[in-house]
Amino acid sequence: MKLFSSLYEKVLGWASHPRAPWYLGSLSFAESSFFPIPPDIMLAPMSLSNPRRAWYFAFLTTVTSVLGGLLGYFIGYFLFEELGQPLIDLYNAQEKFDVARHWFDEYGIWVVFIAGFSPIPYKLFTVTSGVMSLALLPFLVASAIGRGARFFLVAGLIFWGGERFETFLRKRIDLIGWITVALIMAALVVWKVLK
Repeated sequence: MKLFSSLYEKVLGWASHPRAPWYLGSLSFAESSFFPIPPDIMLAPMSLSNPRRAWYFAFLTTVTSVLGGLLGYFIGYFLFEELGQPLIDLYNAQEKFDVARHWFDEYGIWVVFIAGFSPIPYKLFTVTSGVMSLALLPFLVASAIGRGARFFLVAGLIFWGGERFETFLRKRIDLIGWITVALIMAALVVWKVLK
């Protein structure tokens, strides 16, 4: 079934849109504070369709992500009861939020750096940073380093992989897509069993 190849072509088309950088920045900002979809889904195809601007796209994604993280921080610091807790409830993430608070108690600022780089929902850690009254400057520095490392890595892999990477991806996108779905399903089953 060629579901992912048609979706891939559609996303590449969106990535070539003249307003794509605005969409990328908006998505990156929103994902850091309240939205569930990571900006990598736009960053990668935008870098692929215009490799000369890959570094600019990574920079844009990093800056807007840190600004969105600042919004998440302020939600946690000033508006947790009004906005933060409802967001946690919306995403059914109370248990994850409690784990994040524990990690902050144990590891401090390093959690922000790790969450910024990893696929862990970053918004959870930005809101928790505010709730825990983490010092703002270290929060911003850790966010910039963690998010920048992630987004520049994505852009760099695509920039250096170039046409070979694009050809490889185009030929195998359906296989990669179905393997990803299978891995996600397996991870969900394991998580439910271990829970």
